[in-house]
Amino acid sequence: MRTNWVLAGIAIITIPAVALGQAPGYLNQRDVAEAQRDHPQVVAEFGGAETGARAGYVEGVGRRVAAYSGIANSAQTYHFTTLNSAVENAFALPGGYVYITRQLMGLMNDESELAFVLGHETGHIAARHAQAREAAQRRNSIMGVLGILLGSVVGAGGFGNMISQGAAQYAQMATLSFSRDQEYQADTLGIRYMLSAGYDPMGSATMLDNLVRADALETRLQGRDSRSTPEWARTHPLSTNRTQRAQAEARATGRAGQGLRNRDQFLAQLQGIYVDDDPAQGVIDGRTFTHPDLRFQFAVPTGYTMQNGSSAVTISGSAGKAQFSTGRFNGDLAAYINQVVYELTGGRSQVPMAPPRQTTINGIPAMYSVGRANTSSGAVDVSVMAYQWAPDRAYHFVMLTQAGAGIGPFASMVDSLRRITPQEASSIRPKIIDVVTVKPGDTPQLLSRRMAYHEFQLDRFLSLNGLTANSRLVPGQRVKVVTYGTRRT
Repeated sequence: MRTNWVLAGIAIITIPAVALGQAPGYLNQRDVAEAQRDHPQVVAEFGGAETGARAGYVEGVGRRVAAYSGIANSAQTYHFTTLNSAVENAFALPGGYVYITRQLMGLMNDESELAFVLGHETGHIAARHAQAREAAQRRNSIMGVLGILLGSVVGAGGFGNMISQGAAQYAQMATLSFSRDQEYQADTLGIRYMLSAGYDPMGSATMLDNLVRADALETRLQGRDSRSTPEWARTHPLSTNRTQRAQAEARATGRAGQGLRNRDQFLAQLQGIYVDDDPAQGVIDGRTFTHPDLRFQFAVPTGYTMQNGSSAVTISGSAGKAQFSTGRFNGDLAAYINQVVYELTGGRSQVPMAPPRQTTINGIPAMYSVGRANTSSGAVDVSVMAYQWAPDRAYHFVMLTQAGAGIGPFASMVDSLRRITPQEASSIRPKIIDVVTVKPGDTPQLLSRRMAYHEFQLDRFLSLNGLTANSRLVPGQRVKVVTYGTRRT
């Protein structure tokens, strides 16, 4: 049996009855087995899992909403993990595993918003959205960065598609993305689950509005017309239209503004949470990337952006794309470059490369090679610059540019890699959320001065707290500021 949910001014959405809790269902056991096997790799790919009270809190909220998903034994079926990732994201594996990043949690202002996000992802699982994807595509969800970035694009679509779509740490999540209708379905289910669990359904709309605000701010920060996380790196398209839709659905329940928000309890869980990069994974500051533990730094060209991952840093710009990473090294840089190119194509295609040439960059022995790949979208130059960092360690940039450009657009970047001093390394501290109580006389302008950023302090403060330029703070109100913290040992 199917149930149609019709709202004024909103298209009809058809949702499987099991997702509405009308008939207890079970997850596909093959999906469950795959998710159990893939879970450790997903966690490693996304910077590791949070542990302790915060992780337990997220799991508790998740189980509370999942209980209304219509899946039998939901407490044992669903698993909720908080990831140590600086990307605003949440996603799910069809076998019952739901993930949310600490960075996305930092955008939230109460528990109802968290309940909606976890309910949305639970809805994808309960409605079996992933099963609409081919099984072979689902397997991409846990492939390594090089496997997806460099292996899958050669045989089908080629390097030209890679350049047009982008390539980054989270490219594998493209196979878990859903259609617009499926996203709307998951929103609808998330609202239904959170409502049944006793939460204010308007938390759905405020959460989506938080994302829209953050996106608009990041666009201003970057000075470009693109999203903070590129579309190919997101599993959830953003739009004000989606926010308006959630508002309409919440009001249609007749319980908008009623139910749990649990703001104080939620903010208590955010106290001390990392914001942006974890220094243990390296830190992006403007155009520079610095890794205090591995003691290196490089700078990208003006106008280029970076995405930091647990195993690679991805660089994107108008003239090309690149990745900085490491690999197996036995002391032979030429062999190292060959291995990088082999992994670049997944061993399925050959890219003719010029004989490697030796050089020295900032006192570091280095070697580079440039080749060309012919694709359906045209010829593309493939360049590799490798550095011998230690007898048993090497790093490298892989660069994709238009034919004839070679390393050119990234020349300043490959020349910028350098070792940093112990003093430079020790000066890098994490940014954390500090929840403060508003005092008489406090204003957004005054509190924003505490923000651990060099620019757009007020804009960041307003976005972080879901406020506008006209918002007034009330003594006793609790708000978030981003300050410098102490590194975890």
